[in-house]
Amino acid sequence: MNSDTLETAIFAGGCFWCTEAVFLAIKGVVSVHSGYIGGKSVNPTYEEVCSGISGHAEAVKIVFDPKIITYQTLLKVFFATHDPTTLNRQGADIGTQYRSEIFSTNAFQSDLAKVYINLLNGEGGDENKIVTKVSEAVTFYAAEIYHQNYYNRNKAQSYCHFVISPKMEKLKYLFEMYLKDKIS
Repeated sequence: MNSDTLETAIFAGGCFWCTEAVFLAIKGVVSVHSGYIGGKSVNPTYEEVCSGISGHAEAVKIVFDPKIITYQTLLKVFFATHDPTTLNRQGADIGTQYRSEIFSTNAFQSDLAKVYINLLNGEGGDENKIVTKVSEAVTFYAAEIYHQNYYNRNKAQSYCHFVISPKMEKLKYLFEMYLKDKIS
């Protein structure tokens, strides 16, 4: 695989454990790293981000091969596997660190994300407006090592079982044609 042809997408869609698990399962995704973006402090820690004082969002940095999976398809997966209509919240996870935000790495991504949000807003009616923000990517800070590949290493943990596993089932149902392997 030629690294010159790879692209990067950065999505914040609630808990990064959930978002990471979803995108790790997609064909054409080379790597996914959990981390923090969009805040004011340098090298934030998990504790700082969870406190809300850093201003960062929990996010994932996705390296993908656009010859195998398009950015458009990644957007579809992103919007289908979290609730983009709730401000600073995903399920029981509440706070600005759980916001829905797309950090575009180029003008094409920004334009495409905005068009897609407008399309979804046109379909959803007033009560289901997308609150996902589109911002230019800034420095992405990798999360601590124990957060990386969390779901695959901790499937028996209750949060994984009750929160992430249903997202994985939804992914399998909606996007089976894009999956690397069967989700167990």
